[in-house]
Amino acid sequence: MLRPHQPFEACQYHTDHDDDAFHIGAFSDKGLISVASFYLESHPEFKSSHQYRLRAMATVEEFRCMGAGREVVNFAERDLKERKADFLWCKGRTSVHKYYERLDFKPFGEVFDYHPIGPHVIMYKVIK
Repeated sequence: MLRPHQPFEACQYHTDHDDDAFHIGAFSDKGLISVASFYLESHPEFKSSHQYRLRAMATVEEFRCMGAGREVVNFAERDLKERKADFLWCKGRTSVHKYYERLDFKPFGEVFDYHPIGPHVIMYKVIK
């Protein structure tokens, strides 16, 4: 679960249904096992002209470390290229900082508290 100590509504965003937003899921015979949402949103610290934000990524615990999340991000990057996006960023939990690095994201700035979830760091990558 993305946010096990918060209600379902905490995972819904007003931008979920924007024309430029999209959501990707990975499935197994047990159903949805990994999901991520992508929004046309610029981070003020980056100068890239066509940025997307990765938000609300989660993989069912029993399927972690099996490549589902990586495939979700790889699929999204292909879609982002078609949308002419050149930059992807997120607010990543510090507990999964290394995971994002394995997906070629780089950290930016200092760790900050993203209340009520906990410590995060901005992660980014250039879309090629």
